[in-house]
This record gives sequence, structure tokens and C-alpha cells, in this order.
Amino acid sequence: MEVENTFRQWKKQCLNKVDLSKKGSVDEDIANIVSMLNDSEKYFTTSSCSGRIIVIDGVSDCLDVQKQNCSWLFVTHQKCQKMDLVSSLERSCGDVVFKFEPFILHVQCQQLEDAQLLHSVAIHSGFRNSGITIGKKGKIIMVWAVRSTHCLEVPLSRKGQVLVSADYIEFLAEVANQKMVENLRRIERFFECLQSAMHHEGLHCRSTRVMEEKSVYRRRRKRTQESRGESCEGSRDTSLSDEDNGLDNGMDLFSL
Repeated sequence: MEVENTFRQWKKQCLNKVDLSKKGSVDEDIANIVSMLNDSEKYFTTSSCSGRIIVIDGVSDCLDVQKQNCSWLFVTHQKCQKMDLVSSLERSCGDVVFKFEPFILHVQCQQLEDAQLLHSVAIHSGFRNSGITIGKKGKIIMVWAVRSTHCLEVPLSRKGQVLVSADYIEFLAEVANQKMVENLRRIERFFECLQSAMHHEGLHCRSTRVMEEKSVYRRRRKRTQESRGESCEGSRDTSLSDEDNGLDNGMDLFSL
């Protein structure tokens, strides 16, 4: 009970905080995932990004760029166009880098088994670079993303001088857009797997309660029959329906 109360307190504090991200809101493509997790008693999200294509002006001596807070020259959570990238380069003064970053999500979990369930869902959905961390205060954080070959990071300029051709910029846009399509496909698959896992988890909890209630009922009925001198030998127990007997079918999809 103490663990649950502490977790609820952490969740309330986190969800009541002001969103300090550049966008200031949850990305549309993962809003359903974030809502589902935050609506659950076992989870809450601490940070998220659906995936993005960005052009960043790194270390720069250009005061105008710094004053206008334009270190991020371009960012989108959807596909990009070649002209978006060209236009952003025209405003650069320093070392510009083009990046594609995939979906990333941090979720705090109530119990370790809750984190293990999410980890199983993430791996099953193609998010191989997923993991569980446990803090000193017992905070269990589930993190997943897709890095390695699914990320993209390419330098475009040095001290304001563009180093690549227009054709290469167009090629980068095509590659990043392909990665974005794959990223969104994995997000959709993750959402479907999460729905299935949480649904099965709910069924498991309900079926356990039903079985316990029916077990109590059978014991009480047996005692009543014995007190009346009735014999139970050879009688058929009809307290479990076919539907009850089949509740565990297909429950091992996300077994750990």
C-alpha cells in the first residue's frame, strides 16, 4: 500500500507539471499511447517524442542566430521537403547538423513486473533499444527508442559554409522521410501491441477474481452438501462455463 501511495504521489506531481518542451504539448502521433499509459494506475509518462527531423546550428559565433533563439533552424515531426532544409541552411552561421531521431518514450512504472510487460511490448513492436532502469528511491523507469541504423546524423556546413550539394540535400530528405514512415509504422504497431497487452492483463486480473470467487462458492456448497449428508462423488462440477475455462487461451503473447 505504501508503494502504491508513493507512486500515485509521484504521478500526480509529474502530470501536474508545466510542459517545458519546445513544442509544449504531446506529439499528435503518440497522443493515444501517452493517454493510455497515463490513464492506467500502473504507469505515467515522464517525457516523449514521436520522432523528428531537425536541422541544428551547433557552436555558432553568430549573435543574430543566438538572439533569435534559432539554434534549432528547422524541426518537424512529419516528413520534410528539400526546400525546408535549404531554407534553414540560409539562416546558419555555424556548424549545421541534419538529424533524424526516432520515437522515444520514458515511462515510470509502479512495479517491476509492470515495466517488464512494457519492455516485452516494446521489443515485440521493433523497439530493440529498450531498457529498464531502477533509481535509488525505487523509481522504475521504462525507456525505449530505436537508435543505431534507424537514426541519422549528417553535418551540412562548417562555420557557415555549406559542404554539400543541393542534390545531396534532396537525397537526405528522401532518406529521412523513409525513416519517418518506418518510425510511424512502428509506433502504430506498438500502440496495437500495448492495447492487446493491457487488455489481456485486465482479463487476467478479472479471471483471477472470478476463479477465486467460484472456488469459495464451491467450498461453501461442498460444506453444505456434506452437512446435509449428500454425496458429491460422480457429480459434475458445472460452476465453470466453457468461457471461463478458455480465459487463459492466447494469454502468453507477452509472457516474460
